[in-house]
Amino acid sequence: MNINELRKACEDINITLNDAQLHQLELYARLLQEWNEKINLTAITETEEIYEKHFYDSLLPAKDIEMKGTAADVGTGAGFPGLVWKIAFPSLHVVLIEPTGKRCTFLKEVISQLKLKDIEVYNERAEEHVSSHREAYDIVTARAVANLRVLSELCIPLLKKDGLFIAMKGSMGHQEALDAKNAMDKLGCSLEKEEDTSLAEGDNRVILFYRKTRNTPAMYPRNYGQIKKKPL
Repeated sequence: MNINELRKACEDINITLNDAQLHQLELYARLLQEWNEKINLTAITETEEIYEKHFYDSLLPAKDIEMKGTAADVGTGAGFPGLVWKIAFPSLHVVLIEPTGKRCTFLKEVISQLKLKDIEVYNERAEEHVSSHREAYDIVTARAVANLRVLSELCIPLLKKDGLFIAMKGSMGHQEALDAKNAMDKLGCSLEKEEDTSLAEGDNRVILFYRKTRNTPAMYPRNYGQIKKKPL
């Protein structure tokens, strides 16, 4: 997928990218390649693969939802999807949560070079971030971070009541949703929509949209060791 094919693919999912935004994405891809030689950011290094498997993939959840308010990206890594969302939807306030310091340094460099505003980077774990940002965000998302039973306890306490939790999953997403039903019930979310989609090369994606119907009990999240050892 070249940059013009990315523009066209985004138009097909109701997302319009102007020339300035496409230029920002091109610069983001170059920075990703340069920094990846020094620190581990991604196994995907070819420009056209970055456009499809990182940028386009990051935008798939935004096909049918209004991207407004404040969005938190848990375990953002090299900025997917949160930083891509910020480029595509400039009015969205974005928070990137990433526990690895070197990746945070990279994210700040991209933000600086792309001259992005109203975007913050937090070098901490989600269960630490919640102590000062409990139920603070309109949208919370995560991509390729953990199994949904674990991920839900890290993400949902950050989400406002009536907010949207978007879990970006591979082909096993439907099974993960079934397995995580008990966790979602305990944390105060209900499944609103499951969307099957794919990349141009045919890689399957399942995007799960959860609506927060009530406040998360104060006992969640537990510490990460407990979450991982005994997921909800």
